[in-house]
Amino acid sequence: MKQFKPYRKKFLSWLYTIPITLSLVGLFFVFEASSVKSFQQYGDSFHFFKLQAIWIIFGIAAMAFFSVFDYHNLYYLAFFFIFGTIVLLSIVLIPGVGYQAGGARRWIDLGPFNLQPTELAKLSVIVYLSSWFTNKERRRFFSFLILLSLLMLLIILQPDMGTAIIVFFLGITIYFLAGIELWYLIFLIPVSIGVFLLLVKVSPYRFKRILAFFDPKLDPLGITYHINQILISLESGALLGLGLGASRQKYLYLPEAHTDSIFAIIGEEFGFIGGVLIIAVYIYLMYRIYQIVKHAPDRFGKLMAGGIFAFFNLQAIINLAGMVNLLPLTGVPLPFISYGGSNLLVSFIFIGILINISKKVRFL
Repeated sequence: MKQFKPYRKKFLSWLYTIPITLSLVGLFFVFEASSVKSFQQYGDSFHFFKLQAIWIIFGIAAMAFFSVFDYHNLYYLAFFFIFGTIVLLSIVLIPGVGYQAGGARRWIDLGPFNLQPTELAKLSVIVYLSSWFTNKERRRFFSFLILLSLLMLLIILQPDMGTAIIVFFLGITIYFLAGIELWYLIFLIPVSIGVFLLLVKVSPYRFKRILAFFDPKLDPLGITYHINQILISLESGALLGLGLGASRQKYLYLPEAHTDSIFAIIGEEFGFIGGVLIIAVYIYLMYRIYQIVKHAPDRFGKLMAGGIFAFFNLQAIINLAGMVNLLPLTGVPLPFISYGGSNLLVSFIFIGILINISKKVRFL
């Protein structure tokens, strides 16, 4: 076993290094993309930069804690995770308690910070379902479906369709990995498609988003404005980019430039090559996480690692596909890079859990 120790040490160092490196790259681009808006709103070009820096410190501390906190203890805390999340998702819907911005009520105002319970839902659903399906018991599908439906309903009411879709796929992934009565999933496919189409039909905004996806030129000054500005950013960057700090879209042309659309600023300043390098880092991180899923020492660890693997893949794919109009824009952040404390904190917690699981793997 001694012969594997150097490789294990190198493996763990990559798990620490990649998220921290991505978050520091993100911190730089958060400043790049938000300085104009930050000065306009707060009279301080570093406002969002400083908040993101504080969240990175919290995130690294959380990663360090969960990397030494035995992940088996999460099995006993799983119920409190999911119960607390349901309570917070309910509280955020109460007028006067939930903070509203951009037509959505998704945050709880904690003074200098805002807490987004939907991000905690991603953590809770992975931990709780992994503990729930650790033992292979039959006749759980409908109980599983009720819990997942409740979480998605509370999230959609905010409204946050993108996160609801991610929570749904996280739940399905863990159920699939658990290998319990998989044939039920066949019946879930038409039901899921029907519910999605119904949600699109009853919401004019969601319907317009779908139309914008199919035809970005439909309403350039209205519903398709956002995707058009993203495409302008990426086209302006061409192969090598305009250069460091040379983005024109950050001057309030591109909506959500420092949050969900931050990859467009990266593409504008560093071009196709810069975008490919960022994607390559994500692919390498996913490969490392897959190695942990493959070699997890027990069923609980495998289910959690599998859920975390799905989380990072879904977040990155949905965000990046939205940037190039392969999927409708959904407001899903890019892991470690987009501005947003709750998502950043949860992402670091997941990395800490993965590190802890990998420490108990015999061969890596």
